[in-house]
Amino acid sequence: MKFMKLGSKPDAFQAEGKSIRYVSSDLATDVTINVGEVKFNLHKFPLLSKSSRLQKLVLKASEENSDEINMVDFPGGPKAFEISAKFCYGMTVTLNAYNVVAARCAAEYLEMTEDIDRGNLIFKIEVFLNSSILRSWKDSIIVLQTTKSLLPWSEDLKIVGRCVDSIASKTSVDPANITWSYTYNRKLAEPDRIVEDGMKFREKTESVPVDWWVEDICELDIDLYKRVMIAVKSKGRMDGAVIGEALKTYAVRWLPDSIDALVSEAHSRRNKSLVETIICLLPSDKFKGCSCSFLLKLLKVAILVGADELLREDLVSRISLKLHEACVIDLLIPARSPQITTFDVELVQTIVNQFTMHEKRGRGLDSAEKNEKGGDNFILANGSLLNVGRLIDGYLAEIARDPNLTLFGFIDLSKSIPESARPIHDGLYKAIDIYLKEHPSLAKADRKRICGLMDVKKLTTDASMHAAQNDRLPLRVVVQVLFFEQVRASAAAAAAAARPANNQLTHVSSQSATVNLNTDEECEKPTAAVEKCNSLKNQMSRMKLNDEFRRSGKLPRKSSKNSRSGVQLLPSRSRRIFDKLWAVGKGHGENRSSETSGSSQSPTSLAPGDTKSSGSSSRQRRHSIS
Repeated sequence: MKFMKLGSKPDAFQAEGKSIRYVSSDLATDVTINVGEVKFNLHKFPLLSKSSRLQKLVLKASEENSDEINMVDFPGGPKAFEISAKFCYGMTVTLNAYNVVAARCAAEYLEMTEDIDRGNLIFKIEVFLNSSILRSWKDSIIVLQTTKSLLPWSEDLKIVGRCVDSIASKTSVDPANITWSYTYNRKLAEPDRIVEDGMKFREKTESVPVDWWVEDICELDIDLYKRVMIAVKSKGRMDGAVIGEALKTYAVRWLPDSIDALVSEAHSRRNKSLVETIICLLPSDKFKGCSCSFLLKLLKVAILVGADELLREDLVSRISLKLHEACVIDLLIPARSPQITTFDVELVQTIVNQFTMHEKRGRGLDSAEKNEKGGDNFILANGSLLNVGRLIDGYLAEIARDPNLTLFGFIDLSKSIPESARPIHDGLYKAIDIYLKEHPSLAKADRKRICGLMDVKKLTTDASMHAAQNDRLPLRVVVQVLFFEQVRASAAAAAAAARPANNQLTHVSSQSATVNLNTDEECEKPTAAVEKCNSLKNQMSRMKLNDEFRRSGKLPRKSSKNSRSGVQLLPSRSRRIFDKLWAVGKGHGENRSSETSGSSQSPTSLAPGDTKSSGSSSRQRRHSIS
């Protein structure tokens, strides 16, 4: 810390209690100056030789036959006046970053200018400020902090502005050229590394990060911090990411962690001002700067403290551009009255809608513009879309546990992202399953509606196996899952059979597979009654599948033969499903009901591939549903 000594005489100020100060001297004091609650018993001559204002005040007191002068509004109070008085007496005074502003304001109040005496206090303090204090990083910050209690004097004397400009200029210096001390208490590349005077300059600066300054200015009050950050941004030399890091560090330093502390009456106004200021200081480029996680946390606080609506809208806009960087926990924003849900789903819906709008604009660019930006940007854009798809599915799984979440709220949010963001529907299936579990009283039509969000063809094998055993899903959905899993298995078997280059080998392989399947069935040794029952189940299930999927319009017209893996897909769940179908047919007697016969009046009512299957042995039909 820089300091300056003024005067050479010993300090002769004495104290009598807490409210009286006097100069120990052979000469009796002839003037009493009241500064606040402290009385100073001093001599007129040394004071009048340095202060133009005291000359006027003493003259006025003499006219009123009084020996006392009252200075109620003296800047800096008794301590600042004592420094000025000691300077007038020529006593030793030490100025430093903590008292120099108070001394400067006191000198200004007393009008201790060069017109009264050459080398007066104002002149000496200005020299000290310009040559030492403002050239020091730490001292500039300390001085700026002390100006808060000395307003408006420090502002009128431009001390605040000079300190702000000094600090802002130093933040823009290349870290490699920093030679002054600084505070950086984060973990360095080498733990507990101590910079010694004997180290080479290059070794000293290796550990200086770009954001070395952000923690030091966190000690400033929000008003002064705002002025410093505005000055830093106005220089135009600071990267947006560093500014974002500075704002995040300041928010962590001053914003309380608990919700109760945020909204408490004692601090709510201060917290609101702090949050609004941080939002105003965010980098102008919305694509750079603060992370999406920090912006979402800032949005939570802004909602809690009731920040300005326009500022919250600005946050939402920024978050929508970085939504692909967010985590599910970041989106769990508590809902406010009159909302009845646990989390603010409507706000997340707004963010996702804005993201989708930006994404559509990006897709609207012609191919030439995309080529100019480069293929990497296009790949990154697709990656961002996939990240948002996974994010929303994870968020749906979290909010699905809320009993107050409406079905339409769930469906609207699920549909808010484009289909390309969700190439796999496992996450969506998980969210739907949780919603069905937490809302057991959901009507059948509503269960069908929410399950209609899911495309069973986009489920992985593990998800399909789970869905096929899920009693909460509508029967139609379970049958769809089983059917498409069989189709997938058949396609895999066909691909495996087509691998040998020799057609003869392919034929032999197919025959071998058929023999193996039949051998397995023969090992079961079913009775004639069981075989007949299985055959009936097979035909009914085929007709049911054909009827359901023909109405849904999602099945191919041609069915595939079942592979080995398709046969073994969840046999227990399959039997339960088809047992239900069998029970329906059995209720109409041994003969098929009119509905069943109507569904299978002729082989042509089935898919073309099923005609051959119907004419095949009951053993093959039994295999398709077992």
